[in-house]
Amino acid sequence: MSLALDAPAPVGFAEKIWRINWGLVLVLTAIAGVGVLALYSAAGGRLDPWASRHAVRYGAAFVLMLTVALIHPRVWLAMAWPIYVVSLVLLIAVDLIGKIGMGAQRWLVIGPMQIQPSEIAKVAVILVLARYYHGLSKEQASKFLYTLPPLLVILVPVALVMVQPDLGTAMMVLMGGGALLFVAGVRLWMFLVAAVGAVACLPIAWSFMHEYQRKRVLTFLDPDRDPLGAGYHITQSKIAIGSGGLFGKGFLKGTQSSLNFLPEKQTDFIFTTFVEEWGMAGAFVLLGLFALVLVWGFSIALRSQHHFGRLLALGVTAMLFLYVFINTAMVMGLLPVVGVPLPLVSNGGTAMVSVMFACGLLIGVSVYRDAQLPRTR
Repeated sequence: MSLALDAPAPVGFAEKIWRINWGLVLVLTAIAGVGVLALYSAAGGRLDPWASRHAVRYGAAFVLMLTVALIHPRVWLAMAWPIYVVSLVLLIAVDLIGKIGMGAQRWLVIGPMQIQPSEIAKVAVILVLARYYHGLSKEQASKFLYTLPPLLVILVPVALVMVQPDLGTAMMVLMGGGALLFVAGVRLWMFLVAAVGAVACLPIAWSFMHEYQRKRVLTFLDPDRDPLGAGYHITQSKIAIGSGGLFGKGFLKGTQSSLNFLPEKQTDFIFTTFVEEWGMAGAFVLLGLFALVLVWGFSIALRSQHHFGRLLALGVTAMLFLYVFINTAMVMGLLPVVGVPLPLVSNGGTAMVSVMFACGLLIGVSVYRDAQLPRTR
């Protein structure tokens, strides 16, 4: 009887709408607006082929985000494993019958759609790990034996993504999963052992890397070794960012982008395209918007009354941080060039949908922050 009295009252539809973090929604929309501007400029002042498509995708993904946010977390708790299994099946399908593009096999063509399952796997891993640790006590989470299942959950999709090959996404899944293990209570010594083991395996990993991946690492260590070959991307990116100065060259006045010196200006190097035109001031504004999203993510996690919500919010926040950090560090030459887009800014349908789905989960944690969820693995 007392437990029933203490249980929170059901949240009505109007209350759910009120609890949606509309400030976060507004910031996400502003970031997507920056993406439309940058893609419009990357196409030489034309809406086609990227800007208009980006806006339509965001509109559809916006509806998806709000729909996901209004669904009770117990549904996502129950659906975590099925979503994960589906993501693995799609990854296996990519390795078997996937479309090959730019030297990699990363896409599945389903009718008129082209999807990248590795983007789905990032969110699926977060869901499963949040569910798993929701069912453990703090003492259990810190024990080595209980760490083995989540390691398998992380490493299976990492291996499947590496086969494609997609080093950037594989590292994101690995680091995102590692971040969630850390906040779940896994002991620090386990991370140190894993780090030592990873360093010891570097020579083996090097032998399995593709030639273009080795060139990217060597170019990162010495950008001037092949400025017209493997180092061309990062050299042109640095030139574009540096030429932007404090306030940029002005909208539609970026020379590196408009004259096609900058490869992949609409995807991986969209941040470079933007900074060349808007300068350091524009970069700070955009990164400030992303920082607001991360701060709200931590705030939502801290306010959640259920462990699943806390872990889910922290996992999504970590994923968004990795997206932004890896992409911006990559185009500035602080990390090797890998295929990681800038969320809501780079052109790409699957990445847009997966990020907005994840943001819907994040907002949903805020909407149902007082929910009571059963502990289950």
